[in-house]
Amino acid sequence: MSKTSSWADPSLYVKHIHVEESCLDLEYTRQILDRADLPYTVIADRSEPQGIEGEYPDNLSQGKHHLLLCKNRGHFFKPCPGTREYQCCDYQVLNIGMNCPMDCVYCILQAYLNKPWLTFFVNSDNLLLEMESAFREEPDRFFRIGTGEFTDSLALDRFTALSTKLVQFMASQKKAVLELKTKSAVIGNLEGLAHNGRTILAWSLNSLPVMQKEEIRTATLDERLQAAKQCAAWGYKLAFHFDPIIDHPGWEQGYEETIRRLFEEVPADQIVWISMGALRYLPSLKVIGNNRFPGSNIFYQEFIDGLDNKKRYFRPRRVELYKHIYGLLKQYASSRTVIYFCMESDEIWREVMGYIPDEKGGIPKMLDRSVQ
Repeated sequence: MSKTSSWADPSLYVKHIHVEESCLDLEYTRQILDRADLPYTVIADRSEPQGIEGEYPDNLSQGKHHLLLCKNRGHFFKPCPGTREYQCCDYQVLNIGMNCPMDCVYCILQAYLNKPWLTFFVNSDNLLLEMESAFREEPDRFFRIGTGEFTDSLALDRFTALSTKLVQFMASQKKAVLELKTKSAVIGNLEGLAHNGRTILAWSLNSLPVMQKEEIRTATLDERLQAAKQCAAWGYKLAFHFDPIIDHPGWEQGYEETIRRLFEEVPADQIVWISMGALRYLPSLKVIGNNRFPGSNIFYQEFIDGLDNKKRYFRPRRVELYKHIYGLLKQYASSRTVIYFCMESDEIWREVMGYIPDEKGGIPKMLDRSVQ
């Protein structure tokens, strides 16, 4: 499963585009087709792309060769689906599409979605209007928004150039920031934009063995860090996410090397936040992951049922992982960088960091202060 070539731009895996008939004449659709320069097929609205054999999820690898351009007929903008049992950061999700050309063994989308192809929503004007409406309805609220919940924020940006639209839109928003989170190194459309500090570029990072074996068709650590370094030079604030942290042989050295290299390459004072979260997954993901990736053993350790009905490492093991990684991050990070847990309990916060979020106003306030 280890990578043998660079996937800094995972859109190279896409081989065919399917376009809903009502979207074909949209100027944005034509721009995407021109940039992609791939064969495309026009299909009836609400119909499924053809040419993908087999049943889901066995056909996921093949399905990722196919991109569907369609309209989002639901809401673009909604709260992150956190759970009340664990501390949540009050993130707002901007849904730009579903699935991505990368293939991480632990990706929860394998168990969450039921279609193998990639989807991108081309009615982006509606997306911007929905955001404007939300901002007007709550003028005193500060919004932290991300596009990386159901897809990678930049994996298809060579085709879509959506980042340019979003950065330019966000530049004039005084009470909101947008986080573009990726495992790619696709940053070409971000150069030269007047972003006004309203867009944060974020990368998911992991121990090198995990990145090499469990994160298929993703950019290498060097590619991600060089992309982050370039974005910092363009004036963007940065964020990093160690999630999921995975217990594996040599994990201490693996995370030490990644963190050391991160701070060797990237200016610490431009990092607004860093998150940590240990591996957690829906029970159905274990069957899917083991069938699709028989060479992986990440699901074969001891897990318990969390309060959110996801499988988690035993609490003492999570604490051990967290304490080591948190100590490394504190050693290098700027005092202004917020280091926080994604979906963990107050008990874990207290044991690892020595405080609970409520003592500092809660996670949302901590993160808001870091960018306001």
